[in-house]
Amino acid sequence: MADLASIFKAYDVRGVIPDTLNADIARAIGAAFARVVGGGAVVVAHDMRPSSPELATAFSEGVTSQGLDVVFTGLGSTDLLYYGSGHLDLPGAMFTASHNPAEYNGIKMCRAGASPISGDTGLDEIRHLAEESLGRGAGVPAYDGPAGSVTEQDLLPGYAAYLRGLVDLSGIRPLKVAVDAGNGMGGHTVPAVLEKGLPLEIVPLYFELDGTFPNHPANPLDPDNLVDLQARVRETGADIGLAFDGDADRCFVVDENGDAVPPSAITAMVAAQELKREPGSTVIHNLITSRAVPEIVRERGGVPVRTRVGHSFIKATMAETGAIFGGEHSAHYYFREFWRADTGMLAAMHVLRVLGNDDRPLSRIAEEYSRYAGSGEVNSRVDDAPGRMAAVRAAFVDRNGVTVDELDGLTVSLPDGSWFNVRASNTEPLLRLNVEAPDEASTAALRDEVLAIVRA
Repeated sequence: MADLASIFKAYDVRGVIPDTLNADIARAIGAAFARVVGGGAVVVAHDMRPSSPELATAFSEGVTSQGLDVVFTGLGSTDLLYYGSGHLDLPGAMFTASHNPAEYNGIKMCRAGASPISGDTGLDEIRHLAEESLGRGAGVPAYDGPAGSVTEQDLLPGYAAYLRGLVDLSGIRPLKVAVDAGNGMGGHTVPAVLEKGLPLEIVPLYFELDGTFPNHPANPLDPDNLVDLQARVRETGADIGLAFDGDADRCFVVDENGDAVPPSAITAMVAAQELKREPGSTVIHNLITSRAVPEIVRERGGVPVRTRVGHSFIKATMAETGAIFGGEHSAHYYFREFWRADTGMLAAMHVLRVLGNDDRPLSRIAEEYSRYAGSGEVNSRVDDAPGRMAAVRAAFVDRNGVTVDELDGLTVSLPDGSWFNVRASNTEPLLRLNVEAPDEASTAALRDEVLAIVRA
C-alpha cells in the first residue's frame, strides 16, 4: 500500500511536485474523494502554478471514473471555489499550495455548501482509499456504470456579483487602493470585483499570474513580503494597501503610511460592522487573536466565542452558534453569508467600506481596534515539542495570579494582562509562540523569557 502520510495534512493535501504529489496521486485522490463525498457532481478549480492544470485534470478523471460529473471552472481563487461549492451546492476541490513555495502544490477539498473536510470527517478515509488504490490494494471499489462528464463553467462573474451584493461600495468616497497580488490569484479576482464601476483607483502590483513567484513569495504573513506594497503605498499616496496570498483566500492590510494593520484589528473592525447589521450576534475568534477582539465584540453588543486555531474548528463553531463572522490571527476571515467559508476579498471590501465612509485615514481608524502590543508568531525548531511545552508550563503554572488553559497548545495568562500561547505545528518540528502585553517592552520581555525556555 502506498503511503500518503507526508502529503495529507490536518485539513488538506500539500506536497512537492512531482516527488510526493503528481498526476497519478491526484487521480487516485479524485476517485477516493468521489466515493467518500458522493452526490452527482464536483466543482474543481485551480491556481496559477505550472503543475495545477495537470493535477486538476487528473483529479477530475478520478472523479468521473466513479460516475460523478465535474464542473470545471479553471483558474480561480480558493474563495471562488468556495463560492462555487456554496452556490451550486456541490462538493469541491481547489488545486493550490496557497503561500507555499513554487515547488509545492496541493488540494483543498470541501463537501457541498463549502462545508469543511478534516481527518475525522472524511479526509482520513480519502487518504486510505487512495493509498490502497496506488498500492494495487482493494482501494476505491470498481464502478460499473457510465463515467461522468466534465462541463466547463466560468464562475468569476457570479463570484464578483455575489460579493458586491454583500458589501455595497458604490457610495463611498474615492479611494486609491494599492494591491499586491504576489503573482497569485488576486491578479485574477481583484479586477473582476473591485475595478468595475466603483470609486476605487486600483494601483496594481504583481498582477501577472506566475506560479514561480518571480518577485517575492506569495506569503504576506512574512513581513519581508510586504515591503514592496508598503513602498508602493508611500510612493503613490494610496489610502490603503492590500496584499493577497497565492490562492487569495487571505488578505493583509497596510495603512496610508505603509504600516501593517494587525489581522486582529481587522477582525475587530469587521466584527463591529457586522454587529451593526445584526446586533447581538455571535462572533468567533481563535485563541491567538488579540484580547481586544472579544472586548470590542462585547462593547458593540455581540457575543464573542473563543475557539481553536484552524478553519474546520472555526466553521464548525460558526455552524453550532449561528455566528455571523469569525476571524483568525493569520488573516483568515469567515462569513455566515459566504457559507461560513473564509474569503480575503470580502474582508477587504468591509475595510474599504469603513474607510470610504470615514474622513479619517486608516491609521486613525485602526487605532480604535488595536489596544495591545503583540509579538506576531515566533517559530522555534525543536526536537521534543511536548517536553519543551511541559517545561514552559512548569515555569509559569505556580506563579501568583497565573491561569493556564490547554484548549489548543498552552495558553498562559498573567495578572498584568499579558498572555502567551505556544503550540506545536501540525506539519513541522516547530513550536509557535504568540505573545501579547499592554506595551512593546512588556511583550518583548515575556517573549524572550518564554523563548529562553523553548530553545534551552
